[in-house]
Amino acid sequence: MRAVEFQEYGGPEVLKVVQADTPEPGAGRVTIDTAYVGVNFADLKARSEGYRVESLPFRPGLEVSGRIRAVGHGVEGLRPGQEVVALVNGGAYAEVVVTEAATVFPLPEGLDLRTAAVLPTVLPTAHALLHEVGRLRAGESVLVHGAAGGVGTVAGQLARAAGAGAVYGVVSSLSKAEHALKHGYDEVFTADSFSEDVRRATGGRGVDLVLDPVGGDTLRRGLDALAVFGRLVSFGNASAAEPWHIGQPELYPQGRSVAGFSILALVQSAPEALRSLVERSFRKVTDGTVHLPVTAEFALSDAAEAHRLMGGRTSTGKLLLRTAD
Repeated sequence: MRAVEFQEYGGPEVLKVVQADTPEPGAGRVTIDTAYVGVNFADLKARSEGYRVESLPFRPGLEVSGRIRAVGHGVEGLRPGQEVVALVNGGAYAEVVVTEAATVFPLPEGLDLRTAAVLPTVLPTAHALLHEVGRLRAGESVLVHGAAGGVGTVAGQLARAAGAGAVYGVVSSLSKAEHALKHGYDEVFTADSFSEDVRRATGGRGVDLVLDPVGGDTLRRGLDALAVFGRLVSFGNASAAEPWHIGQPELYPQGRSVAGFSILALVQSAPEALRSLVERSFRKVTDGTVHLPVTAEFALSDAAEAHRLMGGRTSTGKLLLRTAD
């Protein structure tokens, strides 16, 4: 089978198409003939700086859609030929992937494999950020960084559907603002001035909830943009800044709080909670609440081009790799 790997860290050019052995499922695992593979910022961090890489060569990729090829001993409720979506703990850039059965989910009714490839990471993450971790209440205001990306596009729609009083987005450039405004946002700011823009838009009050995948200085400025009793949820460190430290001086005076979320960590620590989260979030697509934002598609052999587009910070929505020629 074909797969995409890298043997050294660097730019998109280190991604190479290779021939590899087709995996077989062990106990509790399944193999999937992939149709589409989601491209995530975590893939770029793995390639460029070794994020979550234990050894080289390494095959990136965290999510797929496709058809089950085979099931291992003890797997129940899944069968060969079944259309599914899956979270994969690395290795998704391939024509066949192997993963734990616990992270494989039947294709939701009414969705095709292309659209559904967005589901495994984007939708549960956005749902958890707003509801399980962020605990959004109707009438509250939300600020979402990366508003034109995959998670941001879904988060805007979910916040609007949940009755948020105002939904604000932050983008890296104004060229992305139009995309965000089509997906639930009332107003969109740029990263360099968002904290001042929030104070202007809210009459100095601040927002009730901030969702931040950037970290570093952006996170600290996000804290300053919170209202009294506001919450900030960190779900990434795209800035590659040093780990942040927040304590009593920042939190006590106005009752603010900081929380975190990683769907990849949840896969390892609480698989049953993950399944429950996935089921709740997937319903938001099947009932028409959320439109999934596929904006560009590349052949598997063109994975480097997908990385260039995402790394250039000009992409919006979700990028996919297509495994069929």
